[in-house]
Amino acid sequence: MTTTPRRRLAIGILLFASFMDLLDVTIVQVALPAIREGIGASDAELEWIVSGYILAFAVALITGGRLGDIFGRRRLFLIGIAGFTITSGLAASSWSGEALVAFRAVQGVFAALMVPQLLATVQAVYAPRERAPVFGLIGAVSGLASVIGPVLGGWLVDADFWGLGWRAIFLINVPVGIVIFALSTRFVPQTRSDRPLRTDFIGVALLTAALLCLMVPLIEGRPLGWPTWLWLLVGAGVLLVVIFAAHSRRRQHIDGSALLPLQLFGNRGFSAGLITQAMFQGAMNAFTLPLLLYLQLSLGFDALTAGLNLLAFSLGAMLGTGVAVPLTGRFGKALIAVGCVLMAAGIWWTYGMLVSTGADFTGWAAVGGMLTAGLGLALIIIPLIDVALATVPAADAGAASGTYSTFQQLGAAAGIAVSTTIFFTQIADDWSRQSVLDALGASVTVALIGLGVAATASLFLPGVEAVRAHLKEESRFADTAAQEPEGDAASEVSTPPFAQ
Repeated sequence: MTTTPRRRLAIGILLFASFMDLLDVTIVQVALPAIREGIGASDAELEWIVSGYILAFAVALITGGRLGDIFGRRRLFLIGIAGFTITSGLAASSWSGEALVAFRAVQGVFAALMVPQLLATVQAVYAPRERAPVFGLIGAVSGLASVIGPVLGGWLVDADFWGLGWRAIFLINVPVGIVIFALSTRFVPQTRSDRPLRTDFIGVALLTAALLCLMVPLIEGRPLGWPTWLWLLVGAGVLLVVIFAAHSRRRQHIDGSALLPLQLFGNRGFSAGLITQAMFQGAMNAFTLPLLLYLQLSLGFDALTAGLNLLAFSLGAMLGTGVAVPLTGRFGKALIAVGCVLMAAGIWWTYGMLVSTGADFTGWAAVGGMLTAGLGLALIIIPLIDVALATVPAADAGAASGTYSTFQQLGAAAGIAVSTTIFFTQIADDWSRQSVLDALGASVTVALIGLGVAATASLFLPGVEAVRAHLKEESRFADTAAQEPEGDAASEVSTPPFAQ
């Protein structure tokens, strides 16, 4: 397997599509007030516009990866990018909140078909010893998306090109998607797995139904006045979770292809990592989305200025990455606990500045708090996977990583749903600055509770000795692979690396 410009171009194309997905989550948040005004979306619909996309992405993510393994990763990527582009155009044309919610959910499904093909293709066309720089680039692009998203979204909304307003945040995906599709047909290789797992469509259906039964009451309960049928939905959701667990155990026993490998949940470190992952993701979104709403709806910030207020948070995370990487092997789970504390302190500091400055608040007042929160985020997210997987058998690492990604998205969706429900409940019909500030304080409380749970769960992660052994084993595996003949590294690809 040799390094060629064409191989790098293929990964670059896939990476840009993944960047579009990451951008699409953050870019929408800053545009919600404009969407609310433009099409009269209700408070609940604003929540679904964000969390509906994330939920659809989460439940389809593992299946999207498996379908790529079976039918070819380029084929699934092309389906995903085509669908993502079309639904972006449909989202831009939305005439109501209900229509936008529906288009966003379908958009999330197509994103789940295209995004998993990036890492799978990296593993197919790069030898193990070559992957570290590529993974580093993927991480850097993820961080860049978190920086660019709120700023780009704010700029597009405020610029109001051709009177499009908020619709431009979706329309921008259309020409980019067309270009990516055209380039992919020429330069992205067709690879697949020699031993793909079967797709668990029943598991996907059960998990989707269970999540909807639990999320619909959470988001719709307040505006509907909590009728009896919503409580029945909650009960049905719990029952479906039990049925999903039973189905997963049976599927895993038969052919090992359960959507979520429940046997891994018996590993204390793995389960603690899932809780930590979901809780801190939920906490982050529980803070950032209500903050953007407060800045625009109460302080009168335009969308771009509101987005710029998240810049220090993203820069803190990027700076923290350089600190966290070399410290993971030295401090392990202690680093994650410290990150939770720093992130909580930064969020509380930022809210304190909002309270003390009142209507005179400027973004500069919160730079210290936002940088601290971003630094804490990096100390959590960078070491977490290595620490949590330290005691997971190597044979289960792929399944464990996929489960982590799913819980990451589910945690984010739950954080948005809980915090915004509390936010809008606190406001009721009083949109005065003080009322909205108090509502933001309630959402901040949700974020701090989430980080407290994450910090507590992190104490049950594997110890530093297990982490060091895990990192040493990874290094040994990479060294062993580096000594193998180049042809061996390609053995997992059942088609020529760049078959047309």
